[in-house]
Amino acid sequence: MTAYLARIVIFPVKALEGMVVPAATVRPGGMLANDRRYALVDGAGRYINGKRTPLVHTLRVRYVENASRIAIMGGQDGVERVFDLTSDRAALEEYLSDHFGLQVHVIEDAERGLPDDTQAPGPTVVSTASLEAVAEWFGLELDEVRRRFRANLEIGGVPAFWEDRLYGPPGVAVPFRVGSVIWEGTNPCRRCVVPTRHPDTGTPLPGFIERFRVLREKTLPDWASRSRFDHFYRFAVNTRPTANFQPGVIRVGDPVSVCDATASDPGT
Repeated sequence: MTAYLARIVIFPVKALEGMVVPAATVRPGGMLANDRRYALVDGAGRYINGKRTPLVHTLRVRYVENASRIAIMGGQDGVERVFDLTSDRAALEEYLSDHFGLQVHVIEDAERGLPDDTQAPGPTVVSTASLEAVAEWFGLELDEVRRRFRANLEIGGVPAFWEDRLYGPPGVAVPFRVGSVIWEGTNPCRRCVVPTRHPDTGTPLPGFIERFRVLREKTLPDWASRSRFDHFYRFAVNTRPTANFQPGVIRVGDPVSVCDATASDPGT
């Protein structure tokens, strides 16, 4: 079967639940529109995210009206509240401050988003088969593994760890096409504590990182550039726009193909 785009997920508020969409506009900087458009920070401007506190997992979130409004439920009362991300910003900040027990501000960058890796601001990429393999390693459901690793683009019609074709040795970038849009892979994504936790409760899975490292190394395909693994708690691929990047729209079902590698500086 030919590789194709099986799923698109954007995360309008960095660190919170994602939103599955049938299509996404790709901005000139390579990022998906509305992905990590907003973020939560404390009074000192430091991100509030899953790396910092498992309380992010106890917020139930959904987005409405093209992600302009957020429906959010947390705490003990079980009541869902809806906030406009522009006009209700102060009320949302008050709600989140109560939830986290500290001062929370909602910041926004509508043009560039607020990615973790500013050198690779494009979407993260993984294959459905890779997610299924990890689910099997830990006896988890596929959707739970998706929510633990939070990738933007999921590729179908390919074997497990196919995405490890999308980066090369240091100094080599690997362009790939999704529909009419071409990105280049930069590196296998270094993972944090978030995938170790249940996405609804924040409860950690004992020994997750150690077992993941062992099985990732054991199953690393021949096409992967082994030199890019200083450790094996790396999964999915970070991307960035090519030098002559052309934005566009990607849709579920679009064909996906790997282009010729080019000399570059693909980062870490």
